[in-house]
Amino acid sequence: MMQTDFLVIGSGVAGLTYAIKIAKAFPQKKVIIITKTTADETNTKYAQGGVAGVWDANDSFEKHIEDTLIAGDGLCNEHIVEIVVQEGPERIREIIEYGAEFDKDESGEYTLGREGGHSENRILHHKDVTGKEIERALLKELEKIPNIQFIYYCFVVDIITQHHLGYLVTKSTPDITCYGVYVLNTMNNQIEKILSPITVLATGGCGQVYRTTTNPRIATGDGIAMVYRAKGRVENMEFIQFHPTALFEPGVSPSFLITEAVRGDGGILRNKHEEAFMEQYDERKDLAPRDIVARAIDNEMKKTGTEHIYLDCRHMNLEKFIHHFPNIYEKCLSIGIDVSKQMIPVAPAAHYSCGGIKTDEWACTTILNLYACGECASTGLHGANRLASNSLLEAMVFGHRAYLNTIEKISVINEDFFFDQWKKAVNAVPDWNAIGTSEPKEMILITQSLKELQLIMSDYVGIVRNDVRLSRAMKRLDLLYDETETLYRSTKVSPQLCELRNLITVGYLIVKSAEFRKESRGLHFNTDHPYKDNLIQNIIL
Repeated sequence: MMQTDFLVIGSGVAGLTYAIKIAKAFPQKKVIIITKTTADETNTKYAQGGVAGVWDANDSFEKHIEDTLIAGDGLCNEHIVEIVVQEGPERIREIIEYGAEFDKDESGEYTLGREGGHSENRILHHKDVTGKEIERALLKELEKIPNIQFIYYCFVVDIITQHHLGYLVTKSTPDITCYGVYVLNTMNNQIEKILSPITVLATGGCGQVYRTTTNPRIATGDGIAMVYRAKGRVENMEFIQFHPTALFEPGVSPSFLITEAVRGDGGILRNKHEEAFMEQYDERKDLAPRDIVARAIDNEMKKTGTEHIYLDCRHMNLEKFIHHFPNIYEKCLSIGIDVSKQMIPVAPAAHYSCGGIKTDEWACTTILNLYACGECASTGLHGANRLASNSLLEAMVFGHRAYLNTIEKISVINEDFFFDQWKKAVNAVPDWNAIGTSEPKEMILITQSLKELQLIMSDYVGIVRNDVRLSRAMKRLDLLYDETETLYRSTKVSPQLCELRNLITVGYLIVKSAEFRKESRGLHFNTDHPYKDNLIQNIIL
């Protein structure tokens, strides 16, 4: 058993922002960051486009707020939108102070990009690897702080909770308290405990629930599934954003992302007949919000019977393209595509979860002393559809807000009482290592179930849905759930089995939320229900 003062699960921009700030505020206290692989293998690393923020005199908070609300299709929490947009520029300045470098023009001014749904140029970027650059700066800043400890290749199995043991007396104290996490030590294959008065989930997204995704293999919805199992609130899981333009490479996972900034710089979507088609779907053409573009591409693929469409960059300035998108240029060359002469084959891929763990304006979940920030959280910013490049901004803002709330909370925490209560709670918990002591006889039982899950979600719960597909998906998920739980109870715990279990839970949450929403809205498009027939608020599970 290990004890720490602050525990952070995940090492993306949200988790690192919190860890750096809280470690600096309490230099005598210990901060532990847990990651499944290496420190930089996160969804943050793969964020190409940039970070949105009001940075130019021609722009305004009001414009950014309006753009976010329009993209969110009536389901954004306007108060949260105002918080993120207004506090965002200061968080970006902090990242710059840490050493993050964003692209500048010859005069030394930041070059601001524009992406779908934005009315102004407000995207700061570092070529086409903005997330990787922000991650680099945060990790470099973290190296200066001695009271932060990384635990690598460590899998969090579940959070440690107990009902009705809240030790902070407030008017709205949740009836569940978090005491830390159970982790699988992959060195000895034993379940161990890490206790902490404060736990932060920054576990990223769940793109691996789909067959085709831009998310890395670690994006298995672990935090969302753990909170749901602990009876915490999860909301709006039906709103899965498919990025319109992932590089089409059959059998390759994750898919290589072709950032929306390429269209912001003039790239044009064309069907197999080389016809520009977006003007048929939206007056904003190729710069319409992602949900509209993804559905348009899906429709064109179905009409023409193809597996992809094309992104045409042949008319764009090649020197500028290479400067702005060097990794995209090199990736395309590596598979025989010269963007100055050939169009890029692209298709939509699961990209971002707009729903997740329900939080308030301070990143507090419905479980006491448990925070969530980044893609695993549902803050109310995105509503039914995320505006491009708002995700890195959200992660920084709520990583900071969780830190501010922790400072207030930590002053009244009686740590001795906390650990005493934990000991009473944990006595009622069975020995994890006594449950399932045999090795799985065949790994195919896990890998095949994962393939089945991804096919079910992609074929039945993708960009366009209907009631029959959702019903079929739920029936098949029920079978997968029963089989996996039986395996989980009878064999040793492994990261692969835990991830499968988490993905099945996430798949269930997506389907159940989609069944509850009897309308088409934002990223949820159901052909059996009219668009915006009636405004259904958040679907909370």
